[in-house]
Amino acid sequence: MATTTPLTPALSALASPGVNLGSYIQAVNNVALLSADEEKSLAERLFFEQDVEAARQLVLSHLRFVVHIARSYAGYGLPQADLIQEGNIGLMKAVKRFDPRMGVRLVSFAVHWIKAEIHEFVIKNWRIVKVATTKAQRKLFFNLRSMRKGHRLSMAEANAIATDLNVTPEQVLEMELRLASYDMTFDYTPDDDDEHSSSSPVHYLEDGRYDPARILEEQDHEDHENGQLQEALAQLDERSRDILTRRWLRENDKATLHELAAEYGVSAERVRQIEKSAMEKLKKTLLPQPA
Repeated sequence: MATTTPLTPALSALASPGVNLGSYIQAVNNVALLSADEEKSLAERLFFEQDVEAARQLVLSHLRFVVHIARSYAGYGLPQADLIQEGNIGLMKAVKRFDPRMGVRLVSFAVHWIKAEIHEFVIKNWRIVKVATTKAQRKLFFNLRSMRKGHRLSMAEANAIATDLNVTPEQVLEMELRLASYDMTFDYTPDDDDEHSSSSPVHYLEDGRYDPARILEEQDHEDHENGQLQEALAQLDERSRDILTRRWLRENDKATLHELAAEYGVSAERVRQIEKSAMEKLKKTLLPQPA
């Protein structure tokens, strides 16, 4: 059996890329790469014996590849540490699923899992509103920027890109529009660009929560509805009114059908029938009848 190279990086530096990104990258680059024989030996120990230490060494020796892949997503404006962290999750999933009998190196197998996790993170966090939900939209999202030649997409370019990615030109143009949009904060901060701070929604959206006229209108509407409900309930017999009140109009301790059945000495089904009949009478009283 081949021997494996000891991996002795500073574990504190490898804890999380978000603590100190520079130290983290330096630490992962100092982890020794595995030879093909060393990798195979570790992979077999993990696959056949569920050796956790073998899994740890496989992950550590491939962290530098995650950093390399994450750098290619720097153009989306998301923290590099977060991209690396998501890529590391993909790497761990790949290591868990890696079968050494396939005859390929782990890095070739792990690329798909690393990118899949980073893609999911970018899609969820690049905009408040999702810009890509279908498979075709995701393909466009991650390829459109690199495939277009200028800042503005011409119709000829849209047709060419649509052909290359097997989508429609309309889908290409729609994604171009989504990519051109941007999020706007509701309220600007002193650090915001003056050009955009004056157009923040806080300047032109009306807050009607504390408008006295609106509060009075809502209170009058609520009082009117309560009054109508009380008048409608007054037209019911005492038992029907009591059943509806205790079943539906109490905020707490609502009575069950069986509790009311025991109290009135009837079956639960009979209580349900009374309740249904009382509801129908209320609807006729409260709701306008068709002419």
